[in-house]
Amino acid sequence: MDNTVAKKGGGFGFWVCNFAFSLERFSFYSAKWVMTVFIAVAVAKGGLGLDAKDGAFASANLVAFTYLAPLFGSVISDRLVGAKYLVPIGMILMGCGYLVGWKATGMVSINLMIVLVSIGTGLFKPQTNAITGRLFADKSKLDAAFSTQYSMVNVGSFIGTTIIGVIANEQGYRFCFLVCAIIMFVNALWFIFGWRFLGDAGKRPFKFDDAEKKDAAKEKYENKPLTGIEKKRVWAIILISAFSTIFWLFWYLAYLPVYFHWDNPEHMNWMIGSFKIPSAWFDSLNALCCISMGPLLGILWTKDAKRKNGGLSMFKHTSIGMLLLGVSFVIFALTDVVRAGKPASIIWLIAFGILLSLGEMTFSPLGNSFISKFAPAKLLSAMMAVWTFSIFIAGKSYGYVYALTEKLPFAATYFGVAIIMIVAGVALWVMDGKLNKLVQKEED
Repeated sequence: MDNTVAKKGGGFGFWVCNFAFSLERFSFYSAKWVMTVFIAVAVAKGGLGLDAKDGAFASANLVAFTYLAPLFGSVISDRLVGAKYLVPIGMILMGCGYLVGWKATGMVSINLMIVLVSIGTGLFKPQTNAITGRLFADKSKLDAAFSTQYSMVNVGSFIGTTIIGVIANEQGYRFCFLVCAIIMFVNALWFIFGWRFLGDAGKRPFKFDDAEKKDAAKEKYENKPLTGIEKKRVWAIILISAFSTIFWLFWYLAYLPVYFHWDNPEHMNWMIGSFKIPSAWFDSLNALCCISMGPLLGILWTKDAKRKNGGLSMFKHTSIGMLLLGVSFVIFALTDVVRAGKPASIIWLIAFGILLSLGEMTFSPLGNSFISKFAPAKLLSAMMAVWTFSIFIAGKSYGYVYALTEKLPFAATYFGVAIIMIVAGVALWVMDGKLNKLVQKEED
């Protein structure tokens, strides 16, 4: 693609996309917390006065469908409409969804909000990522570019949940939805202003950008059956996707007891003087950990990779992520044991949140990198869909799992979750040798 912007290495268009992500994540993570709590809070306190399980199911649906919708949104930008035109449409739909939340009177309104936000995310998220990828002619700069974008995502999440938590205390939950909506409408205007800095990126459906004619050798390859190593790699991706479902199921589940169990003053002390710490700040803690510790972990993994034996394999990295999540749930359960019927110190929750975030930062980089590296070229999109669908299953399931855990003793339940995660992590570590044989050729 003859694109001056791409030749310059992103330019201001790169920051247009970065700030778009920051503002979108500001609204999304803020609204996710507000919606979950708002549903269960008593009407007298500004909520809908429904059950915590209703909040859990809504939270799960929001996460699940905002993972599923991009699969369909990608088809539109690949085949029908230029991505840069879809992005502001997606933002406006998300803004309209948050306006519905502002005026919500029951679960019908909440479900309509989820539908609008999910469709909007499907038109925003993959398109903005794809545009970023096309802003760089030198593809060696993409790792650094997406690392920067990931940091901007967390900056948006941190600022959003921190501010919204305070606004909820001062102005109530409904006003928070209005703030999220306004942010998204401003974001749409920002992106339309930024069109001029994107060059040709996202101007046409991506099939036209990638429409180089296939030569005979390429056509012959695509009609050729999968080789033995390619079949093994497909099975390895499916297996790792199953572990991904387990990881994200319990990772997302972790937030619900924070909102509904630990936010009870009889269970935990959230007070600093006369100020009550908003439970939204638990989300802020996650974003802060990703911002502050992400670069440090990057340095650590880079040094590890330079060791003589090549350092830890991708599967062992993933195993460590699962083990860290398991240990975090041990702390979660211990908190309920040691408080002995009295309000626990919030220090326990901070320790839990830090370990939870470390587990995420160790585990989550696996997905796209692993699949991009090992999926057979003609099945790349299908394997990406398998990975995304595994997270959809996790998102759709954690509300039901939470509804089940409500009937069980807290400490015993989360010790059980810890055991599941630790066993899964150990199993993945033990399987490392066999998994590496699945994805690597003998000569590798």
